[in-house]
Amino acid sequence: MDAQFDVVGIGNAMVDVLAKTSDAVLEAHGLTKGEMRLINAEQAHALYATLEAPVECSGGSAGNTMAGVASLGRKGAYIGKVASDTLGRVFADDLKAAGIHFETKPLSNGPATARCIVLVTPDAHRTLNTYLGACVELSPSDIPVQLIAKSKVTYLEGYLWDPPRAKEALLLAAKTARSAGRKVALSLSDAFCVGRHRQEFLDLVHDHVDILFANETEILSLYQCQTFEEAVRNVQGRCEVAVLTRSERGAVVVSHGESFTVPAEPVARVVDTTGAGDLYAAGFLAGYTEGRALGDCARIGAISAAEVISHFGARPEVALAQRVRDLM
Repeated sequence: MDAQFDVVGIGNAMVDVLAKTSDAVLEAHGLTKGEMRLINAEQAHALYATLEAPVECSGGSAGNTMAGVASLGRKGAYIGKVASDTLGRVFADDLKAAGIHFETKPLSNGPATARCIVLVTPDAHRTLNTYLGACVELSPSDIPVQLIAKSKVTYLEGYLWDPPRAKEALLLAAKTARSAGRKVALSLSDAFCVGRHRQEFLDLVHDHVDILFANETEILSLYQCQTFEEAVRNVQGRCEVAVLTRSERGAVVVSHGESFTVPAEPVARVVDTTGAGDLYAAGFLAGYTEGRALGDCARIGAISAAEVISHFGARPEVALAQRVRDLM
């Protein structure tokens, strides 16, 4: 069956609120640099009130990935729950303007559209404070099985494993994709998310996932290893491809019992690492759905990640397809 879409992403639909800050501010609020914590509506409001000149833009991990997929010239769709409010409409309009198919019915009653307050310190590290809001209302009824069956790859965001009904939605999507002979990709999203659901993630990776994306901290957490080399050995043979990113040290691609390293793309100045992993996944999946060799897929991922960390914000500011053509 011909594919209607190259990649369909399923994730927490949220608006990113980005603000520059200092280590002292993180310390004053009891925040650990580089971590993601969940906050409630009251905390979100209080933290937002302390920000100076915040920048608001559509985000969410899988949403960022799909924006990258579209910028790379591939056809993408997105599934995620927003509320019927201003931020929800902004989120939907941004996706559609990028050429991404998005038809998930908005929530008419209940919590507001989710937002992630991203605090960026001068060293370009980001600390995430996430109010899930309407995201937690995603359910199996929001999964268009025909769309899943007509997509080459279904990309799952690990953060969505927290809400029980969203977990059911991800499993339905994975099983639907596999039944249709399609591929399933998973981003582990966050080491603390892995810690909360380790055994379930292991089962998911081993039983339902073809392509795994994880950074070094996440893969160490998944297999409870002390060294990266040990984690690589553990993931071998568990899925078709594992893409393990290591920031400036590049990425290790593990497939069919072998592994190889693809270096990071040079960046003149790192401004904001928000979205680096999301765009790496976008680049890899764009190459993968185009039928490229895994090494080329990883190179496209590196190029895409390098572009997004060179500026403020988690979505590309140039046409990534042209950037890839120029560099490859």
